[in-house]
Amino acid sequence: MGIVSWIILGLLAGVIAKVLLPGRDPGGLIGTTAIGVAGAFVGGWISAQFFDRPVQKQFFDLGTWGAAIGGSFVLLVVYRLLFGNSRN
Repeated sequence: MGIVSWIILGLLAGVIAKVLLPGRDPGGLIGTTAIGVAGAFVGGWISAQFFDRPVQKQFFDLGTWGAAIGGSFVLLVVYRLLFGNSRN
């Protein structure tokens, strides 16, 4: 997968993570999508390093999507814990 595919995957994973964890985010839509892109990269790295499941070259691989959504979800939770009270 190329970088553009990872960005698209990250954006979609960020939206899915946001649906799974509703509420107000300190960064708004742009912050949430940036977290989604970063989460896709982090999730892919964790999948390859710790679960011995390298990221596949196909865009529609279920394991790749699971890693991206999981990474986005974790980063969104951490982001809310660190910066959640900054927007009242």
